[in-house]
Amino acid sequence: MSSVLQHAYLQACMAELEALKPGNVHIFADGHGMQVQDFIASAEVSAPALCDDAAYGHRPLGQRILQALQATHAKVGCNTNLGIVLLAAPLVQARLQFQELPLQTALHLVLQQTTVEDAACVYEGIRLVSPAGMGQRDAHDVSQPPQITLLHAMQLASQNDMVAQQYVDAYATIFSTVMPLYEAYSARWERSAWALTAVYLYWLSSVPDSHIQRKYGTDLASQIQNTASEHYTAFTALENPKHYMPALLKWDAELKQACINPGTSADLTVITAMISSLINGET
Repeated sequence: MSSVLQHAYLQACMAELEALKPGNVHIFADGHGMQVQDFIASAEVSAPALCDDAAYGHRPLGQRILQALQATHAKVGCNTNLGIVLLAAPLVQARLQFQELPLQTALHLVLQQTTVEDAACVYEGIRLVSPAGMGQRDAHDVSQPPQITLLHAMQLASQNDMVAQQYVDAYATIFSTVMPLYEAYSARWERSAWALTAVYLYWLSSVPDSHIQRKYGTDLASQIQNTASEHYTAFTALENPKHYMPALLKWDAELKQACINPGTSADLTVITAMISSLINGET
């Protein structure tokens, strides 16, 4: 099972890098002081810590997250995959802990069973990688020892954080809407990279990107969301998505010139691909 999980995780991370994602790092353009190789290295070193129980022993969710972030930070020294690890770890835990159950059912159980110790490990991991725009809270801030479970912490953060929202609703939107969309575009265009571009634009057009909102505020996040909606409509209308490359590359350059990185939408794109891989592997 560990090898299956590592394969699904690595495959999703690599596939997302091949997708043209305006404002984010991809094979067509680096950005924000980071290169594609940083993300490849991050995926490779975090995969065993995230997925391999044989090497690390049976671990709680929080330890799985912390060890993956520690491995990444030791390798690349910057925040390349916090959101990805936070989203991937419960999927890994669900498959390892409840192999006999459907993935979404198992995931719900894992998230309901999170502990204060899980929260402490996650807080430590967040402090290690120091994501931009986190700010501070009067209560339950990551700089303080947690007094609540990881799920409770995610519930408090969910109003302004789409990663936290996935914990609250057990990835409901991914399972019900985005994964079927990804698979439909994969079948239509016969190339997963273009399908993941569509997924990325879908996420970016559906809700304000949490990373942009934390750094620059709601108004700019909403502006980017509206522009993404226009691109999503135009892009998905094409029979040959390659014809839309110039428009996406132009927007990509504009966003990177303005230091705007829709990082949460990219994280959700990775996890959409990972869930699709895990589900298809079960059938």
